[in-house]
Amino acid sequence: MNRRELIAGLGGAAAWPLAAGAQQGDRVRRIGVLMSYDEDDPEAKARISAFTQALAGLGWIEGRNVRMDLRRFSGDINRIPALAQELVGLQPDIILTNGAPTTVALQRETRTIPIVFGSIVDPVASSIVPRLDRPGGNITGFAILEATLGGKWLELLSEIAPGLKRAAIMFKPDTASVSALMPSLETAARSLKVEPITAHVHSDAEIETAINALGREPRSGLVVMDTFALSHRATIIMAAARNNVPVVSGQTTFARDGALLSYGPDQIDNLRRAATYVDRILRGAKPGDLPVQFPTKFEMVVNLKTAKALGLAVPQSILLRADEVIE
Repeated sequence: MNRRELIAGLGGAAAWPLAAGAQQGDRVRRIGVLMSYDEDDPEAKARISAFTQALAGLGWIEGRNVRMDLRRFSGDINRIPALAQELVGLQPDIILTNGAPTTVALQRETRTIPIVFGSIVDPVASSIVPRLDRPGGNITGFAILEATLGGKWLELLSEIAPGLKRAAIMFKPDTASVSALMPSLETAARSLKVEPITAHVHSDAEIETAINALGREPRSGLVVMDTFALSHRATIIMAAARNNVPVVSGQTTFARDGALLSYGPDQIDNLRRAATYVDRILRGAKPGDLPVQFPTKFEMVVNLKTAKALGLAVPQSILLRADEVIE
């Protein structure tokens, strides 16, 4: 049994009966949620819906025995500290987060309120937990770390866009936990003879500048890999389309919104699984005793409409592997 199977097995070791909800008394439990999306973002709605539905299946019904306090910072990371302080001030029973910046901000505000994260690349490298199997403290959750993903993205991009010469790796340096992904990406770049270019961005203007520069160089591609990019995906996708730059991302919503291809963990499934940890903690489990878990489901989404606009023919080998093909 490998490490991932062991940790996943530990995470699913306890099954909680629905009837146990009756043992919680009449007190309404309070769940704080801090996320990065706009209120009308379809991806945000899908993730919150998956989480609340999974909670309901475990006996926690919003408006009956649980209350949700949802805060969003809509890509503006400067708002995170104030929102984290505000949520902690509400004294919730538990807080759900969706990324490293939000979790770190909450970690600074409280060492006692349980926190469950739903999607962090590498919680150890981000100094959120000291270890994965028994994190200790008040934080645990679900990582999206798969060290080989960086190389996989570049391989897929090269497969769809043969002759690729360079690829920009775009992320916001002070919010992204990309160190674990870079070795496989750099290895793939050497093997594929593709020049990797680091593109640090902090704003829509910098995103535009970086992609415009790629557009001036034939056979360039773009890999996007953090929460900041997700919040600014409309700018990325539109700039890439104008500059004829193929984009690959680990977030499936990118391809659905117009990027060429996405491949990565099913993060909606991660939110469903996060609900099981929220349930266990509300029933008395200590977050520090619950191991950080890894993704169990991955998705590939290919946008054929975008491929056609870029003048690219998607190989049958990729179409056969895709979970979703957008035409």
